[in-house]
Amino acid sequence: MELRQLEHFVAVAEEQHFTRAAERLAVSQSGLSASVRALEHELRTPLFSRTTRTVRLTEAGAALLVEAERTLAGARAARDAVDAVRGLLRGTLTLGVEQCVAGVSTARLLAAFHREHPHMEIRLRQEGTSSLLEGVAGGRLDLAFAATVSPPEWRGDLVPLAREPMVVLCAPGHRLAQEGVRVAWGELRGESFIDFHPDWGPRRAADEAFAAAGVRRTVALEVSDVHSLLELVHEGLGIAVVPHHFSRKPEARDLVAVELDGEHRPAYESVVVLPPARAMSPGAKALMTLVREAPLR
Repeated sequence: MELRQLEHFVAVAEEQHFTRAAERLAVSQSGLSASVRALEHELRTPLFSRTTRTVRLTEAGAALLVEAERTLAGARAARDAVDAVRGLLRGTLTLGVEQCVAGVSTARLLAAFHREHPHMEIRLRQEGTSSLLEGVAGGRLDLAFAATVSPPEWRGDLVPLAREPMVVLCAPGHRLAQEGVRVAWGELRGESFIDFHPDWGPRRAADEAFAAAGVRRTVALEVSDVHSLLELVHEGLGIAVVPHHFSRKPEARDLVAVELDGEHRPAYESVVVLPPARAMSPGAKALMTLVREAPLR
């Protein structure tokens, strides 16, 4: 079994398509197919279930994917460590991030990193918190910017980035749209809510707060991006409980942000999710140096 075969296998698993995987790796499709078949022959089991339209992992393939990603991450870390000793920072930095995470400007951070380390390839993955934790744990991600991660969920390092209150965001004509007036939890009963999918940090924080306050709610509209959420709220299709910095976005200028009252006031926290110190890649260490610099926060 060769690293090249594992790279081919992982690419097909991620793309779920041999042609796209071959294009991504800049190899011929016939060569890629032969490499995967050789790996299946060596392991004596099919790794993919193939049809004319789809390519899906078999149970054996899913089991191999976890170890293949870990093995490839270890190989990259070994190469990067040797380059770092030689005074070079090469290889790939793979970063995961939640959408609109507070406490850091991802674009400025990566631009600064690229200026300082132009030979490092940067890969960015935008995912929900659970997927980000799995990515760092499995070595698919070097580190991640996530939200509302509880200690039992993660045994590695968590570096705090920001903490802010969550507010009720509603259209100007809504009954709760009163500037400077706090809303009690009981007043939210019966409202229709707009929120993110359950894996996203703001949704997790809101769900935990509603549960602690003993208030049931209905999330009628689920979205996967901030702009859609703000647009739906603006049209009066529901209200949203979101991190306070969402209310400062240009798209939210006509919306009203109302604070929540009572002892169960929700907070949104963002953190850097890191693997154990011994497993941190040189690229991740270099990025964390920049994260700690105030102008990029």
